[in-house]
Amino acid sequence: MLIRVEIPIDAPGIDALLRRAFPGEGEARLVHDLREDGLLTLGVVATDDEGQVVGYAAFSPVSVEGEDLQWVGLAPVAVDEAWRGQGLARQLIYDGLDSLNEFGYAAVVTLGDPALYGRLGFEPAARYDLHCRWPGTETAFQVHRLADDALEGVHGLVEYADHFNRL
Repeated sequence: MLIRVEIPIDAPGIDALLRRAFPGEGEARLVHDLREDGLLTLGVVATDDEGQVVGYAAFSPVSVEGEDLQWVGLAPVAVDEAWRGQGLARQLIYDGLDSLNEFGYAAVVTLGDPALYGRLGFEPAARYDLHCRWPGTETAFQVHRLADDALEGVHGLVEYADHFNRL
């Protein structure tokens, strides 16, 4: 198994994985459209020994109260069914966080299971008076600081690219 930054030749494998991992084609279309519009900050893939994509994590820009603060959103994360339960999602996310930290990004937000993401260093965003536009997501919306001062004086609405509103 190899975990690395996605390259253009990975796109069909990522698309196939997302179509297998999620009902419908929303996530596959989301990643395709983000990539096409230059809004995919980072994609991390896991490939098996034959080079097939078996895991993926995408990061795209978000704004806070309309400002670009060098924050990104994590979504989607997918692992092929045969590879689940082996910590692959955690590895993909950690590798992504490490890369983003090296690139100078300040924070990462995500919507997901608080227990899972809490183990990865994410905290409830509401603790910092941060929220997203989707109702009923208060407990699932979380933030992970990459820069020590990323959350100082920052609060309000965190907005993902409009592509996410089409899901």
